[in-house]
Amino acid sequence: MAEKRDYYDVLGISKNASEQEIKKAYRTLAKKYHPDVSEEKDAEEKFKEINEAYEVLSDPNKKATYDQFGHAGMDGAGFGGFSQGGFDDLNDIFSSFFGGGFSSGGFGSSGGFGGFGQSGRTRTGPMKGQDRYMSMNISFMDAIFGKTETITLNVDEQCSHCKGSGAHSPSDIETCSTCNGTGTVISQQRTAFGVFQSQGICPDCNGSGKIIKNKCKVCNGKGYKNERVSVDVKVPAGISTGQQLRVAGKGERGLNGGPNGDLYIEVIVGRHDKFIRDGKNIHIKVPISAVEATLGTTIDVPTVYGDVELKIPAGTQPNTQLRMREKGVPDIRGGATGDQIVEIQVNISKKLSREERELFQKLANIEDKGKSKNPFERLKKAFE
Repeated sequence: MAEKRDYYDVLGISKNASEQEIKKAYRTLAKKYHPDVSEEKDAEEKFKEINEAYEVLSDPNKKATYDQFGHAGMDGAGFGGFSQGGFDDLNDIFSSFFGGGFSSGGFGSSGGFGGFGQSGRTRTGPMKGQDRYMSMNISFMDAIFGKTETITLNVDEQCSHCKGSGAHSPSDIETCSTCNGTGTVISQQRTAFGVFQSQGICPDCNGSGKIIKNKCKVCNGKGYKNERVSVDVKVPAGISTGQQLRVAGKGERGLNGGPNGDLYIEVIVGRHDKFIRDGKNIHIKVPISAVEATLGTTIDVPTVYGDVELKIPAGTQPNTQLRMREKGVPDIRGGATGDQIVEIQVNISKKLSREERELFQKLANIEDKGKSKNPFERLKKAFE
């Protein structure tokens, strides 16, 4: 028994060849050495060798085993058939030869390729239409509290008279005699290499499998009417940018009397000049004076629900964050409402009145008398 050639040599490629390079080499050689096309004496053996090599190298797992163990790792792998990928490639090859494909109906006996089946069938029953997508801009406050937005769009609505059939009455619908209701027709082509058959859409019923004797007078046989409609879209409280709202039945029209697809609306929430949203929490910066930060105070803080009193503790430092419970964003699923986070900004006055300057000077004098309490003095002593 002759020793098997290296699979990479069989396909004429390097060991680091890409998936596309492997496929390209296989397709080229398969066209060249196919027994029903090639005139070379050993074409059949070479064709089998090419397919065996491609079956291994096109499969990542088999290829890895072969790269590690060679032909010894392929013992018991069970060659002789086509993998799905290889069969699809052969289908492409024969499409280039004869303008048609074949499915796994199998090879005919010695007279070329006889009676290939078709891999798919045209669906003649009702089919739901494709979904549609659009975006909607809403304000920051509308996202917090929710709203109902009315949008206007064109929709292919199912005809109310024929219910999408396109016929004047149910008795006006007949099975197509050309395709016997399958929606497809099969044609045969006889060549020097055998008989090939291909499948296409029935020209009489356009793939529906049905013939309409009398068309619906309302939609003129279309089964639908293009309508300009207004739709109320409920935007729930707490919605965020990127979330989608579904409106049933406002997508593309269905086929063969099937229902419309759905409309999906992506929400885009605008920004606010004071509030910053972080999930369910809302952040806001509130300025206070140095005196208020030192002595403490109570201030009215804006929230999305109106002004709310907030106690500022004495000795509050700049950038301190205080939490206002449940003054944030409602949970869109009905959970707990978020909080509002208030960041305190301590403002230092750039201009002082005479009275203010005198008071600050008195404060400075008091601090000078008690330097042991002054943090800067303590820091200097620590270094000394």
